[in-house]
Amino acid sequence: MTAKTPDFTAMIKDMMGAFPMDMSAMEGSFKSQAALSEKLSAVALDAAEKSTEISTKWTKDALTKMGDLTKAKAEPAEYAKAMTDFASASAEMAAENMAAFAEVAKKVQTETVELMMAAGKDMSEEMTAAAKKATTEMTATAKKATAAAK
Repeated sequence: MTAKTPDFTAMIKDMMGAFPMDMSAMEGSFKSQAALSEKLSAVALDAAEKSTEISTKWTKDALTKMGDLTKAKAEPAEYAKAMTDFASASAEMAAENMAAFAEVAKKVQTETVELMMAAGKDMSEEMTAAAKKATTEMTATAKKATAAAK
């Protein structure tokens, strides 16, 4: 008598076939991640656009004030006053623009937290649904295997 070597390839195929993999859950997860990335990118691009607008306005205002500073004056005391006025206006512009940048940052933070909370909730629901489906399929497969073994 010769011993027959078991066909492990066939056994593995049978075992894997008994536990089907649902790729729709993976596709859904990929789509959710892509949608989240798109929304986060939109938040970042909006913030970049607003920051650029603030910087551009600040630069234009500073150049306008600089033009006033460089004009010829009749009296030496007027140069000192122009320099004081420029320094005061510059400090005021800095405060206003830094507050505007802070508002942009605050909005980005709020929107990002909201997106991440929503994404976490969606992912949790997807995972729960996938786990329930897998459990149901595994139970049905186990029952079939038990019935076939009897």
